[in-house]
Amino acid sequence: MAVTFDDIREIALALPGVIDGTSYRTPALRVKDKFLARLREDDETVAFRVGFDERDLLMAAKPDVFFITEHYRGYPAVLLRLATATKADAAEVVRLAYESAAAKRKRS
Repeated sequence: MAVTFDDIREIALALPGVIDGTSYRTPALRVKDKFLARLREDDETVAFRVGFDERDLLMAAKPDVFFITEHYRGYPAVLLRLATATKADAAEVVRLAYESAAAKRKRS
């Protein structure tokens, strides 16, 4: 049931333009220069950039997997608990984050 950041990396790197990187000295994924996701310092959660509406839907559907902390409340982001997430959960949030990043690129 649990996923790893390597699982998330594999899913994301299969998408066009996604690259490995770092953010705050932790492993991260980007689409060109746009932030997609990063492993947080606790090695137990991954932060994804998604829209506020998508975040609310994810948290409502699976509160044991998706959540936010007070720090992220004002940002278009959601956190994923690696221990409770499935590969399907990871694939869904990677897709949403990728679509969010791609939409920003088109507007630029």
